[in-house]
Amino acid sequence: MITEEQVRQALAKVMDPELKRNLVELGMVRKVEIKDSQVRLTLALTTLACPLKDQIVAEARAAVLALEGVKEVEVDLAEMSAEDKKRIWPDQDQPGVAERFNHIERVIAVMSGKGGVGKSLVAGLLAVALRQEGHQVGILDADITGPSIPRMFFPTRQWPQGGPLGILPVESKTGIKVMSINLLLQSEDQAVIWRGPLISGAIKQFWGDIIWGNLDYLIVDLPPGTSDAALTVMQSLPLSGVVLVTSPQGLAGMVVKKAAQMAAQLNVPILGLIENMSYAVCPDTGKKLEVFGPSKSEGLARQLYVPLLGRLPIEPRIAELCDTGRIEDYPAEEFAPIAQKLAEIALPARRPMFPVPRAK
Repeated sequence: MITEEQVRQALAKVMDPELKRNLVELGMVRKVEIKDSQVRLTLALTTLACPLKDQIVAEARAAVLALEGVKEVEVDLAEMSAEDKKRIWPDQDQPGVAERFNHIERVIAVMSGKGGVGKSLVAGLLAVALRQEGHQVGILDADITGPSIPRMFFPTRQWPQGGPLGILPVESKTGIKVMSINLLLQSEDQAVIWRGPLISGAIKQFWGDIIWGNLDYLIVDLPPGTSDAALTVMQSLPLSGVVLVTSPQGLAGMVVKKAAQMAAQLNVPILGLIENMSYAVCPDTGKKLEVFGPSKSEGLARQLYVPLLGRLPIEPRIAELCDTGRIEDYPAEEFAPIAQKLAEIALPARRPMFPVPRAK
């Protein structure tokens, strides 16, 4: 007769491929039912969207099937509670070692519910325009699985340097401080296959363990969607507000409303809306061509009760500069008014920092 203890002992030999701890130790084995030669068990994952769940289930099933007398194994899946996750990562809510030495006046997140609308481009150009205005600027690349900020700012591979209090961000040629997971990988095309809690932990480390120093603005480039990364930024970072990015397509406008609802539910101010890829300028005639159809930005901004900060053109020169790490060479003339508007409406960070004296 198979016992529950035997099943748990077998599952104790199955390691979580990411956390390198066994399923029993992690508390993932929640329920074990045995009927004759059949075993049914429930595994609680850190997230049901875990990309490695099929591997975990297959290895768990194989381990139990290897027991003498077991002919059939069924595995049900559940999701861990916030308390369970905190038990696995007990230090995730602790402040970073460098946080108290940073003084960051304003933290602005750039987001949109939809991918492909140019959030990273807007984040990069916003940083460039603010720097051209004389501000001290940093960029935190919160797109852990699809980072693109380093490619825009650095023609050659750069590596962050470690200090006694934390990691120093890499500085661009104009002095913009940059931190991204792609600056830490062996190869820029190396895939980061992480679960939500690990992504959230990395973002918190980029905030608390990076020596940002004195900044007037920290721009946070968010990935698409309204899940773990966006939630972590909105709940863990002292945001002054978010800038929403859309494009002329109706689908993009529909999805950006989801991002706006998320910000509203979490009481994060929406600073305004930017429409990217709004038009192209014909080089021969100077005529504006609405390649993706008429602009819907004014109506969308009214629906969201937010200011329309600006409409950005399709500019092949920008793509060339971004691909070669020279985004700072772009004059960003269209973006200067947007940066000036944000400087006027963006409030200081919403939670107190640990200020240090500014250098004279």
